[in-house]
Amino acid sequence: MVGLVDLCKRFIKGKETITIFDHLNLAIPRGDFVAVMGPSGSGKTTLLNLIAGIDRPTSGRILVEEKEISRFSETALASWRARHVGFIFQLYNLIPVLNAFENVELPLLLTKLSKKERREHVTAALNIVGLGDRMFHYPRQLSGGQEQRVAIARAVVTDPTLLVADEPTGDLDARNAEEILNLLARLNDEFNKTIIMVTHDPKAAQHARRTLHLEKGLLVEMVTGGMESISARAEA
Repeated sequence: MVGLVDLCKRFIKGKETITIFDHLNLAIPRGDFVAVMGPSGSGKTTLLNLIAGIDRPTSGRILVEEKEISRFSETALASWRARHVGFIFQLYNLIPVLNAFENVELPLLLTKLSKKERREHVTAALNIVGLGDRMFHYPRQLSGGQEQRVAIARAVVTDPTLLVADEPTGDLDARNAEEILNLLARLNDEFNKTIIMVTHDPKAAQHARRTLHLEKGLLVEMVTGGMESISARAEA
């Protein structure tokens, strides 16, 4: 599903070269739910952005469904992201003057779907997240947890190949966070969505099928009784 091959990412800061990843390798099968943890500055969000096609590697290959997206042009990459990636962020990024239905419909306005087809897709997505009865409410009329549910509905409305979530519960209280994590687990279990989630919260990571740690130059998988190297290297 997702493959990183000898991935390198470096930034130039003044006269200094900062290495984020150095020959990192990773395989994520279809239908997996992966949590990525690690200290600040370890490259968690950078890793997510590379996989989602928001950022480009310095060298190496990024493959999603056997397509080498790291070789795509900017235009092709933008088109691929719109069709294949659903984004969920810590801040919900809803447009305040649009109601829930209109916020979720936004990604579909870039497609060739008819108005009727868009309505069907949006209604289905809002029903999946349990907000079918709130579709005409505005963000100010919703709780934080409900706003994040709208954001998740917007992420899944195009039926994307991949869901990427960057601290999706970071702005929520414990009860709402648990509801959102259960919803992500349901999307993974019932709809076979492949999810990659960056989180600093061990409780959030427990909802994933497996947890990867970026720390001290190594990408390792958490297993019962400790950690196991997955032959990938990252440098903070």
